[in-house]
Amino acid sequence: MFAAGTGPSQGALIKSLSFVKKVKMGKRMEKALKEKAAASSTSQDAADDESKTPEPYSCTGMFEQDFTELCRRSGLQQGEIPPVVIRPKRPPTPPPPDPKAQTQVSAEDGEEEQKEPEEPKPTTYTTKDKFQYFKPTVQVEMENEDKPATVTEIYIRGWKVDDTMMGVLKQCLPTIEKLHTLYFWNTGLTEKTIAELASFLPQCSNLKNLTLDGNPVLEENFALLIGDDSLLANVSFRNNHITDKGAEMIGKALSTAKSCNKNLISLNLSYNKITDIGATHIANGLRMNRVVLSLSLASNQISDTGAKKLGEVLSRFPLTHEETVERRKLIREKGSPDRKSPSPPSRGRAESKDRPGSKGSGTVLDKTDKKRDKSSKKKDGKKSDKDKDDSPTKSKAMDAKKEKEEDKTVKGGAKKDDKWKKGVSKITMLVSVVAEMQGTKTAKGKKTVGGKDKKGALLPESETPDVVEAINPLMDSVENIDGQLWIPGNRALINLNLSRNQISEGGFKALLLGVQYQMTLNSLQPNPALKGLMRISLNKNAISPSNDAVSKLQELMTTRDPFYKPPSQSPDGDSQSHGGQ
Repeated sequence: MFAAGTGPSQGALIKSLSFVKKVKMGKRMEKALKEKAAASSTSQDAADDESKTPEPYSCTGMFEQDFTELCRRSGLQQGEIPPVVIRPKRPPTPPPPDPKAQTQVSAEDGEEEQKEPEEPKPTTYTTKDKFQYFKPTVQVEMENEDKPATVTEIYIRGWKVDDTMMGVLKQCLPTIEKLHTLYFWNTGLTEKTIAELASFLPQCSNLKNLTLDGNPVLEENFALLIGDDSLLANVSFRNNHITDKGAEMIGKALSTAKSCNKNLISLNLSYNKITDIGATHIANGLRMNRVVLSLSLASNQISDTGAKKLGEVLSRFPLTHEETVERRKLIREKGSPDRKSPSPPSRGRAESKDRPGSKGSGTVLDKTDKKRDKSSKKKDGKKSDKDKDDSPTKSKAMDAKKEKEEDKTVKGGAKKDDKWKKGVSKITMLVSVVAEMQGTKTAKGKKTVGGKDKKGALLPESETPDVVEAINPLMDSVENIDGQLWIPGNRALINLNLSRNQISEGGFKALLLGVQYQMTLNSLQPNPALKGLMRISLNKNAISPSNDAVSKLQELMTTRDPFYKPPSQSPDGDSQSHGGQ
């Protein structure tokens, strides 16, 4: 009976266990299905979020914040984003110890033994852990380190600036109002990144200084950075392996018969591979340019041919066919009857523009201006009193007017008062260009800030000098020699560096003739704005320092130095001798 009773109980137990097992399996399946559904919904939401376009970032002008955020949005990881740090500076020299303080300390201590002071830690350098020094950083200088929006200079050195990083800089640099210096050294720039840099630099309104050293590019498209729309004043392209190909593009960017860079003051092309052909292209760029003040072609491959071309540009040169045609166009446009004039255009005034009646520039008028003022008063008298027209003085006034118009006409179609006007405009232009580097502008000889007067009102457009027409050398006086029109050379350039080239005696003589011609022209036609070459560097060329041409050029340039002081004279009138001179 026991055996018979046991069988059914075991079968029921097995059935109950199998039922419980099935129930647990069902609950597990339901839980797994729920988790799977939740995971699928989460992935779907994530996919939807990725498909949505993120909102564009609006730069705030705070470089560190904008740069970091734009790098993060471009896909760089936190450890890959170069940190923005303050540019390290050499600490100032500590003041000498005060001897009075030392005597007071010794008197207070009396006979007590003084311990030797501990040597202070060095402050002329900083140390970093392991390879921290070699990690990429963006160094900045600020007007006020407590204000992140006052970044004035940015330095990037020794790490590659690729397309992604240049795109980040394109967004954040134009929003920095006080930025005036940008420095790239050995950053692996390419044709694409240079073109990208040139596209947004004109948007940086206060950027005046650009350095791209140690960035050789096969295409040599550095000329894009100094195009017609460039606002840069000081540019350095040192050690970029620039050849005659790049020099040709740079020369065309400086000036052509139809265009000219109006802002570039200093250009450094040293330590490149420019030969005589490239130097000729650079010299051609200086033909119509009267803005560049300093040019460095040191450590290149220039010999006598290139030096002779530069000497020709400094003295005088004939106009090419293209330049002659452009000159005729300018003369025709200047004498167009569409211009507004207080009197009908006459034969003697076919090439002059209207002059303002006021003396806003503060300069002294010459004799022709006084004659013009007298004639204008006579015209006013005629309009007010018609009876005076019948007087015998009418014929005399007309004769005086004709004589005045004939006296104004000079060789080449230009006028004497036009020359005066150009000289004043050139002075105003040079002062305004230098003032722009300091954040100021000038108009009619008055110093203003940001183009506003002291009361904050905008200056009228009439006070803005017409820089382009005033400095255009094609409108200068010409001399016809053997059927060619010759014009005076470039007297705006004041500093030329040709050190460490291959120039010999022939090149030195050409440069000497150029400087002598400038001095003669300055004595005949003095112009405060165009002094000519004042400093030339010709060290370590293919010529002996004792050569006669070298000695003459050095002696001549010594007197041209603006800091030169002539030897003092004795009471008897004889100059005192100085050792070593």
